[in-house]
Amino acid sequence: MIDPAGPHAMHGRDAELAAVERLLRDARANRGAALVVRGDPGIGKTMLLAAAREAGTAAGMAVLSTNGAETEAALPFAGLHQLLAPVLGDLRALTPRLRRTLRGAFGQGDTRPDRFTVGLAVLELLGDRAAQAPLLILAEDAHWLDPETLDVLVFVARRLTVEPVAALIAARAPLDGTGLVHLHLRELDDEAARRVLHDRSPALDPGLRERILTEAAGNPLALVELPGCLTPDSPTELMPLNERLDSAFADRFAQLPEPTRAFVAAFSADTGAPTPALVAAAGALTGHAVDTRCIQPAIDAGLLQIHARRLRFRHPLMRAAVYRAVDDVTRMTVHRALADAATADPDRRAWHRSATTLGTDEEVSAELEATAGRAVERGAVGVAVAGLDRAAELTDDPARRAALLLRAAELAAELHDRGLAARMVAKTDPAACDVVDRGRLALVGDVVEPGDVRDTGRIDLLCGLAEQAHAAGDTGVAAALCWRASSRVWWASLPAEVGARITAVLDKMDLDADDPRALAIGAYAQPDAFGAATLRQLPALVPDRSDIDGMRYLGGAALILGDFVTASSYLSTAIAGYRARGRPAPLARLLSSTGLIRLWLGRWPAVRADLEEAEALAAETGDRFWTVAARASQALHEAMSGNAGAATRLADAVLASPLLAGVRFAAAAAQHARGVAANAAGRHDEAFDLLVRLFDPADAAHHLDLSGWALPDLADAAVRVGRQDDLREIVGRARDRAARLPSPMLHRCLAYATAVLAPEPEAGPAFAAALAMDLGQWPVHRARLDLAHGSWLRRRRHILESRRLLRAARDGFDALGAGAWARLAREELRAAGEESASRAVPSGEQLTAQELQTAILAGAGLSNREIGQRLFLSHRTVSSHLYRVYPKLGISGRAQLADALAALDAQPR
Repeated sequence: MIDPAGPHAMHGRDAELAAVERLLRDARANRGAALVVRGDPGIGKTMLLAAAREAGTAAGMAVLSTNGAETEAALPFAGLHQLLAPVLGDLRALTPRLRRTLRGAFGQGDTRPDRFTVGLAVLELLGDRAAQAPLLILAEDAHWLDPETLDVLVFVARRLTVEPVAALIAARAPLDGTGLVHLHLRELDDEAARRVLHDRSPALDPGLRERILTEAAGNPLALVELPGCLTPDSPTELMPLNERLDSAFADRFAQLPEPTRAFVAAFSADTGAPTPALVAAAGALTGHAVDTRCIQPAIDAGLLQIHARRLRFRHPLMRAAVYRAVDDVTRMTVHRALADAATADPDRRAWHRSATTLGTDEEVSAELEATAGRAVERGAVGVAVAGLDRAAELTDDPARRAALLLRAAELAAELHDRGLAARMVAKTDPAACDVVDRGRLALVGDVVEPGDVRDTGRIDLLCGLAEQAHAAGDTGVAAALCWRASSRVWWASLPAEVGARITAVLDKMDLDADDPRALAIGAYAQPDAFGAATLRQLPALVPDRSDIDGMRYLGGAALILGDFVTASSYLSTAIAGYRARGRPAPLARLLSSTGLIRLWLGRWPAVRADLEEAEALAAETGDRFWTVAARASQALHEAMSGNAGAATRLADAVLASPLLAGVRFAAAAAQHARGVAANAAGRHDEAFDLLVRLFDPADAAHHLDLSGWALPDLADAAVRVGRQDDLREIVGRARDRAARLPSPMLHRCLAYATAVLAPEPEAGPAFAAALAMDLGQWPVHRARLDLAHGSWLRRRRHILESRRLLRAARDGFDALGAGAWARLAREELRAAGEESASRAVPSGEQLTAQELQTAILAGAGLSNREIGQRLFLSHRTVSSHLYRVYPKLGISGRAQLADALAALDAQPR
């Protein structure tokens, strides 16, 4: 147990200490978790982590720790290397791929890692070490860790559920968007503050005691430090607390012997530098030899301490105070000496040289550019951005400055850090860029500040830049610009004449007819003009399936044109490729798309898994729009499942999102979900009013393609409220479009609506025509047609024939889990004189999304480690999922998984 009155005397922190104790206890019971301890400087974060270390060690836990430092924030994975240093000697438990990834991150190989694969390698390494003894991870001053280390820590922290690992991360500000639990340390109350002050300074003059309590304002560090720097004669004006402490620490530094002062000044400039380099820098300052004995006076003065065999400032405020107390010339001398000593560490050397530079310096700028290049190769993109930004400040060449900032902006966009990318774009002078670089700049700008996707002026700009880039010989940039423009056209459902501007540029580019980019750009920009030819071409292609970006283009084209079967094939290949290469951002987007496809193709358990993973990955990568898009598809899934309340809540949240400005495809999906939910709840008038908006070009929820996909639901609502005649114009427009565009989805939806809305004499042939279509891979359409046709036959008193169709509809909906439609089928059967038992919930629906994904991959023959690498989970988490899956599916082991999943029709085809 952690003792609040123990050596750390943490008065007033009983609740916080209890939370830490629970964290440690749960980890020892294989219920790992993480806790972010946040609070202002001096508020007690370090003390709380020290108490956790002591309690964890006493309970037999191993402890690994890292400390963020401003001076190391620009060094790739510096914090992670510090954390893992005790365990890096033995990586045999890792797979070869993860071993190469981790070594590449630390600059020990030629593998270019990505942060998700590095995160998985760290998770596996820590999990294997924790299998020997429960593990406690401590990260202090996380706000100063290099960005890649912090990303990896968050990645690991989110996945500790079944690991005997506890993680405590201390930071000044909340780690927003991480999903981690936060513990906010606030100022001590008056009673606790008095107890702390009495423990540390029991003999204080009463008047001075009250003054210190007032100035400290409940800050524990101030309560400890102020008694040593205030006297009854000290000036009485109140200073800001940080200034008071800063002054106190600077005074303490100034009283040290000269060699110690020189060493501490050097240490404040680089807390990660080797001790010999610091001693040499101290010698450069004093002009005579200095040895390590000079460190002791700083320890005695309470500025430095040795913790876990590592020298550190006793508090980060002390480092900052010392660094500010040193004059500019001395500071530059220190950095120059540290740069000279860092000959074996070119990255550290470059940053120290940049700190000595006033004005511009092309040589130092080039060194920082090279440092950024090495950081990219190690997967440290955030560090690379900082290096390129500083390199741009140090060059006099406007063209080179623009090129450096452009590259920094592109890398920031890769991180989905829109704020950082926007700052880099704002610093870049377009006049200093050539035409190709202006196109690249526009691409970044379109990602980080898309504005309203309905802005046709932006489309004209992208097209003009594409023409210029193509004329300059860079077809790749030209095609990327056209792709961004065409995406805007489809997202906003803009008129065909807007798309024609893009395809006019595309025609000039002479791309091969089967180039995936050309097919996708044409389909998105002008589906009516290019769709028919593209739909004939897509299924017949023999594409390069190793080109995962190409497969994404082809799959996207098939999706928006309504060929979901072909889209599923191509996008599944792209998804597998992005998984294998550890690219979570495009993976999140594609999972959102395939979730929608699988909804219509009847693979509903996989839909749930895809969409939940898409939302989680989008959140982790910071791509907030695709979190919203995934929720729109989730809303439609809930509505089609008969969960009207959940569907409406999700859809309303999507439509309220500011990220949806002009993005009609997501708005249409959410509006469609609201209509289906209203139908499912029996509110057919409301459903009609909601759904008919999808067909009004002036409505924000209108989308030309997605409205066609909602035709069956609008037809159902119209029949229920007797408003069939109101749909003649809508169905007529859909029929005209279907004559131009042989979209499999549109044709099936139109055939259903035509049959349901047909006058009595025409209904039979209309149903026959709809049922004559190939519905083998379209179980949703098949079951709905069976229900509608069976209901029509029952009303005409063809009872025996109607029962057969209604049974088929009931069984089809039961297999899908489409509760509302299944209830309708049972009601119709009852009206036809046949009772039908309620559906039992199949075991597949009892599985969580991750359990289902794990089961599918295990059923396909993958090992636990292979599954973990696909899903960015540890192999122990995979094992835990399977342990829960087997009884839910009524099987005893892995060998039975494939058959059990086939019975549920949950395995992707």
